[in-house]
Amino acid sequence: MKDVLSLPVSASKVPKLSKQAFTVFASGSSVLAVGLKRCFAAPKLFILFALICFQNIASAQMVNDLSEFNQAVAAAQPGDTIVMANGEWHDVELVLKGKGTENKPITLKSQEPGKVKITGLSNLSVSGEYLVIEGLVFTDGHTPTGEVIAFRTSPDELASYSRLTNVVIDNFSHPERQLSDLWLAIYGKHNRIDHNAFINKRNRGVTVAVRMNSEGSRKNYHTIEYNYFGPRQVLGANGGETLRIGTSHFSREYANTLVQYNYFDRTNGEHEIISNKSSGNTFKGNVFFEAQGTLTMRHGHYTTVENNYFLGNRKPNTGGIRIINEHQTVSNNYMYGLTGRRFRGALVIMNGVPNSPPNRYDPVIESAMNNNVVIDSDYIQLGAGADEERSAPPTTTEMQNNIILGKQNLNPITVFSDVSGISFKGNVLNEDASNPLSSGFKKVPYKVSKNSNGLWVPEKGLLEQINFGEVKLPVNKSETGASYYAKNESHVAFRSGNKLVVKPGMDTLATALADSKPGDVLVLENGGDYLLTRFAQVNHPVTIMAEEGVKPVIRSEKPSFIVIENGGALDVENLWFDGAASPDYKGNSIIRTSRYSMNINYALSVENVKVTNLDINGYFYFFKAHPGTFADYIEVKNSHMENITGAVLSLNKETDDLGVYSVENLTLSGNTFKDIKEEVVTIYRGGFDESTFGPAVIITDNTISNVGKGSTHRTGASMYFHGVQNLHISDSKWVNSAPVSLYLTNGEPITVIENVTMKNTPKIQSNSDSFEVKNVTY
Repeated sequence: MKDVLSLPVSASKVPKLSKQAFTVFASGSSVLAVGLKRCFAAPKLFILFALICFQNIASAQMVNDLSEFNQAVAAAQPGDTIVMANGEWHDVELVLKGKGTENKPITLKSQEPGKVKITGLSNLSVSGEYLVIEGLVFTDGHTPTGEVIAFRTSPDELASYSRLTNVVIDNFSHPERQLSDLWLAIYGKHNRIDHNAFINKRNRGVTVAVRMNSEGSRKNYHTIEYNYFGPRQVLGANGGETLRIGTSHFSREYANTLVQYNYFDRTNGEHEIISNKSSGNTFKGNVFFEAQGTLTMRHGHYTTVENNYFLGNRKPNTGGIRIINEHQTVSNNYMYGLTGRRFRGALVIMNGVPNSPPNRYDPVIESAMNNNVVIDSDYIQLGAGADEERSAPPTTTEMQNNIILGKQNLNPITVFSDVSGISFKGNVLNEDASNPLSSGFKKVPYKVSKNSNGLWVPEKGLLEQINFGEVKLPVNKSETGASYYAKNESHVAFRSGNKLVVKPGMDTLATALADSKPGDVLVLENGGDYLLTRFAQVNHPVTIMAEEGVKPVIRSEKPSFIVIENGGALDVENLWFDGAASPDYKGNSIIRTSRYSMNINYALSVENVKVTNLDINGYFYFFKAHPGTFADYIEVKNSHMENITGAVLSLNKETDDLGVYSVENLTLSGNTFKDIKEEVVTIYRGGFDESTFGPAVIITDNTISNVGKGSTHRTGASMYFHGVQNLHISDSKWVNSAPVSLYLTNGEPITVIENVTMKNTPKIQSNSDSFEVKNVTY
């Protein structure tokens, strides 16, 4: 060995690297990079270290296509690394089977993190032990099966003691929004899921699911940590959970999964952001940022929820923690600015079902909701969901040493059932807030300030009384997710692009739309005539407007003027739509959504618009939403619409009675609607599903004249609301019109009608009297 080490360094003695081997070496593990540095740092040891380096290189195999990948997998031994070449891997179903060891795992990685893009109809299945997957990006496609990444290759071949790290799944969504799939399905035992990013899931199905449908996946002791769960749009249906552990069928089995230090960023799919459906799980140190939903202990027992931070920032429907079942512990959590009510309250203790089957609601027994800090959050709900079925109140349960301070809602605590089974002790409430509970609370002045960590906190003495510790985020957004992948905002705002002048003429508007970019503003000439002989398609957020003055007139020879396609959103202002040139068809429309499923939510804003002569045939609509499409919001303001044979807004095509609906938020303000044979608006949300809490509708300062009295009108209403969860009608006038019709369903809908005049118009029709009427004149 002495003679070897004393040899002079000579290039002729160094084995030559092939181009492929050098690429693997240059982009491979940090161990190899360190080895190379040592080789150069100590020349006399170069040959020895070089032999070690090249021995390590030999265990890393570059693969360029699916055939080479499969060959490498078949030959993989403990300690081997399979390196996928940079570039796009399109339509590949990758299967990794292997058995590494704790010290020598089998690794599948990208040549460079983030530069292997898996697209099209693709997925990845893994099984065996001690496998590591890292650095891959799934985007611009969807899985051909039910799972994008699965920790199994068959029902009996599972992955255990394995790791998924630094992987991204972004917008890898099936185009059919109601078709369900899982982005990550975790089977087996003792797996670690860390530093991954899951962003923009747009179709139905859980983002990440821990599966427990075999003995080999129970008592799994998985760790899910430091992941970034990026924005998820409102689904408008059940099945939009971001993380689910177990299912109702196996909910009384133990998973023992640890979920810690993850960042949930505007994960709005449905009201269960996390759906705990198994026993023995722990959730700690996670951050929920402006997320419309709750961490829900839906099924299972012995759950621990501690030191999580919920930052609602007064955004709509933001929620906290919901307790169901037995032996649940909720402690030392921080909530700020949560506005959700009912099942989306900041702190919720549910009523249960006596002798509940696994898929319903086990009563809350021997649970604790203690030492939590709730600041400027609106609702604490006790005995929530109480009804004839959920008739079992909480028992042997504690609610102690919680600090609840808020100035937005001075009636924060709502009691829905018998709460004598809850022990209240040492809680703090601000002195100007009302409280239906007679004991267990101390009143203090509302004193809240922002601390050095940028969080709103009560006085230090109050925190010390409950031993809360420093109010500080347990994890920052920058510490989560894949290190190479930016957490950028994907939303494009209206009027954020360029202004483009569109000349009058035939199809100039359609051409301008086709040439526009996201956020652009198309400016039409005042008084100009615009004729469409083809569909004007909207494929991204865009504005069509005219400056103040004489409105330009838009006519069309097609059954629809403008079609909002997937990815589109439309903002119109100071325009005049006239139906005189439209074809003699039933069911024409000015604006409609695609007839095909749209997995990207759209928005529609209408301001100061005139609409006339939609009477060339029956059922001519201003706007029609087709099934499988969903609007974050629709607003119509300060507009005048008359002589319409259909409805102004047709939002009633989701008729499967599964809790699915067409729009989350609807606003009609400052409008005049005249001589309309059907409704101004018709909305349908059927069924009894409790996973969503929309739509929310505001109708204010409108005039409705001769509306809803067409001879072929089906509902016989001027406005028809079926299953709307939050409806507020105010300061409006009906003249010679059909009545407002309400069909109230489950979910404790809020319906308020006030300061309304209905001249020569029948009284409000409803299937229930559980709505509020104030100052309505007939």
